[in-house]
Amino acid sequence: MDIRQLRPEEFEASLSLSEYAFQYKVSGEARAESRMKFKPERVWGGFEEGVLGAELTLLPLQVYIQGKAVRMGGIAGVATWPENRRQGLVAKLLRHTLQTMNEAGQTLSFLHPFLIPFYRRFGWEVYCEYKKYSIPVAMFPRKTEIQGSIMRDTAELEILEQLYSRFAAEYNGTLQRDRDWWKRSVLDEDTHHCVFYSELGEPEGYVLYKIEKKELVIDEFVYLNEKARQGLWTFLANHDSMITGALLKLVPSDDMLPYLLPDPRIQQESYPYFMARIVNAEAFVNNFSFRGQNSIQKCTLYIEDEHAPWNDGLWQWTVTEQGEATLSRVEGTKDTADLSCTIGTLTVLLLGYKRPSELARYGQLTGKAEAVQWLEDIVPQSKTALFDFF
Repeated sequence: MDIRQLRPEEFEASLSLSEYAFQYKVSGEARAESRMKFKPERVWGGFEEGVLGAELTLLPLQVYIQGKAVRMGGIAGVATWPENRRQGLVAKLLRHTLQTMNEAGQTLSFLHPFLIPFYRRFGWEVYCEYKKYSIPVAMFPRKTEIQGSIMRDTAELEILEQLYSRFAAEYNGTLQRDRDWWKRSVLDEDTHHCVFYSELGEPEGYVLYKIEKKELVIDEFVYLNEKARQGLWTFLANHDSMITGALLKLVPSDDMLPYLLPDPRIQQESYPYFMARIVNAEAFVNNFSFRGQNSIQKCTLYIEDEHAPWNDGLWQWTVTEQGEATLSRVEGTKDTADLSCTIGTLTVLLLGYKRPSELARYGQLTGKAEAVQWLEDIVPQSKTALFDFF
C-alpha cells in the first residue's frame, strides 16, 4: 500500500469515500464550497494500485495542558471502503500518521472514536467525558438580582475568545481556538450569545444558545466566577414564558449544577468523549510541570508502545525539587522496572483523567507500591474537558 498526502485533483475520490463511509451526501453549492475548502495536504490516503482505499485527516491543532498551549495532531474522518476493511489499511495509516506527528513535534494526538476498543489497540485512550442535562423550566436555578448587566447578541468575537481562553485553560485537553475555528466550528447564524458584565463593565461569562421547539439548547456555558454564573442563569430563566426547559450539552464532568439546584433530580447523563494519546513520551514529560519534592527523585518506567517504537522500552524518570522532569532511555527490561504501563495509561495519568493509585488498583499501572505512591505525590491534580468536535 502506498501512503501519501492527497492531491488537489483527488477531491472527488476523497469526498466519495467520506460520503459512503459516513452516510451523507454533499451536492450543488455545498459540494462546490467543499471543493474550495479542501486541503489535500491534511488528508492522508492509502492507495492500492493508484486507487484510494482508506483515508484520514490530520489537523494541526493546539490544546491547553497545564494552562499552556501544546501542539496536537487531531485525527478525523477515518474512512475505508467496505471491501478494503479488515485488511490493515487503517492500521498502516495510523502508524504512518504517528510517525508524521512525531516528526512535526506534535506531542499529543486526539480523536473521536467510532469504536473505542479499536483505537485502544493503537495507544489512544479515553481522556475526558462530558455531562448532558435536561432541565424543566420549573426546576431552573433561582433567579437572582444581578449585580452587573447582560448584553445579548452584541459582543465582539474577541470578548468571547478571551473568556473562553481563560475558562478552557483551567482544564487539560481543551482546544485553543483560532478565529477561523470560531467562525467555522463554533458559531453559526442560528446561535445567540449573551455576555455577563460586572458592575465595572468587565466581561465575566457568556452563554451560546439556540431556541428550538420551545427549548433552550445551550451549547456553551462559560463563567469566570459565581456572580457571572448566577447572572447568566437569571437571563436564561427570564425565557420562562416562552420555553418548556433547557438542554445543556458538553458540560464539563466536574460541573456542580445539579447540586446547586433547588431540586437536583433532573435528567443527567455522562458520556465518554474524546480519546488522547501521547505521541512522544520523552518530549511530553520533559515539558510537563510536576510537584517538586525535597530532593531529586528518580523512578524507572517501562512504556509499552508497539506502534511508536521511539516510546517503547525502559526509561529513567527524574524530577527535580522544582518539579522539572527528564525522561531518559536506559538499558533494561520490563521485569527490572519500578513501574510499567501502556502509552494510553500514561496519557490519562498525566492529563489528570485518572490518578496513579486508581490505575494501579485496577491493574492498569503495575510495579512497586512505593513507586506508585511517588507518582501519586508528583503528578498534580488536574481536570480534563473538551468543548469541541472534529
